[in-house]
Amino acid sequence: MEQMKEKFAKLLLGEDMSGGGKGVSSALALSNAITNLAASVFGEQSRLEPMTAERKSRWRKEIDWLLSVSDCIVEFVPSQQKAKDGSNMEDCLDSFKDQDEFYYLSKDATDEEKGNSKRKDDKWWLPTVKVPEQGLSDAAKKNLQSQREAMTQVLKAAMSINAQVLTEMEIPENYLDSLPKNGRASLGDSTYRSITVEFFDPNQFLATTDLSSEHKILDLKNRIEASIVIWKRKMHQKDGKSAWSSAVSYEKRELFEERAETILRILKHQYPGIPQSSLDISKIQYNRDVGQALLESYSRILESLAFTVLSRIGDVLYADSVARNPSQATSKSPANPSSGNDNEKSNLMTLSDLLTWSGDLLDNDFEDSKDCKDDLSKDMDEKNLNVATSKVSYLESLGGVRSPKERH
Repeated sequence: MEQMKEKFAKLLLGEDMSGGGKGVSSALALSNAITNLAASVFGEQSRLEPMTAERKSRWRKEIDWLLSVSDCIVEFVPSQQKAKDGSNMEDCLDSFKDQDEFYYLSKDATDEEKGNSKRKDDKWWLPTVKVPEQGLSDAAKKNLQSQREAMTQVLKAAMSINAQVLTEMEIPENYLDSLPKNGRASLGDSTYRSITVEFFDPNQFLATTDLSSEHKILDLKNRIEASIVIWKRKMHQKDGKSAWSSAVSYEKRELFEERAETILRILKHQYPGIPQSSLDISKIQYNRDVGQALLESYSRILESLAFTVLSRIGDVLYADSVARNPSQATSKSPANPSSGNDNEKSNLMTLSDLLTWSGDLLDNDFEDSKDCKDDLSKDMDEKNLNVATSKVSYLESLGGVRSPKERH
């Protein structure tokens, strides 16, 4: 009871325990509380194994406290969906409780002990997975595949909810004030010319754009989102003498905005791990709607946990493929392998693949990673690039589930 009182006192004071009135809004305080709770409970989920009873008890107790705020919001009633067998997705990690076919080496294990399973990516802090010499049994692989598909659905749902609630949040005035007065200034001359040409091909645009680092991808995302806001504002601006008015016709601005939206959707699917944009962070920081704060923060931490579980499943499947065929051990990341024989490829698809392709495509074999990307481009063309506006934010690291620094 005392602990709960302390938690709610901090929320009421907007995280300013001095009582000096310098705290943040209730919505932001609640969002931060959910985010920080998830970081402390799930931040070190580096293995496919059940959480300790203490951690699970703490999560269920404290998240219930925080979600109880919504009990009096008639539009939003928290609930859990249960499967036909009575289970729920929250217990996914419990399914690995009694498994004995794979295990994790200690961090100080020698290179000889790690063998071909030694991590060759930059995630050195994650433990190395070991499987039997002949690989996993059919039953173990089937369970992993089943859990992967379930987590994929959780992730897709969380992404969709998070994207929707961020779309519904009002754009803060200070973000609008920081924008230039036209889309060209936001995008830059080169990008603006590429988007406003007569015959526009989004795939060609991205193929000729430098996306070699996360910073450059995020910068492009920020500039495109800013231009979309500018164009939409201009299209709804009734005062022709306003500083937001423009000589460009309404039809052209609408066309440019649609093209920018298309690029943004492709970026979010091809690079699901990029951080939240300046617009998203600004919305979260200045949001005053408690219901939206709950939905956004809770869906975001579910994104993070589902992504982490998918990555850990990828580690085990990679270790299994290497055990069956040692020649597959490459410099590729275990969680994102692109080599291997045809029988293993459907088990080693990247997270982006899982999010983009439909369920029946998950069972198809692909000749190599290049063909996978070609099929993806073809599929997107056939659907007129009608991919959902979603994103993955603050994904895998502990820093990934903290509140962005701009909030404090």
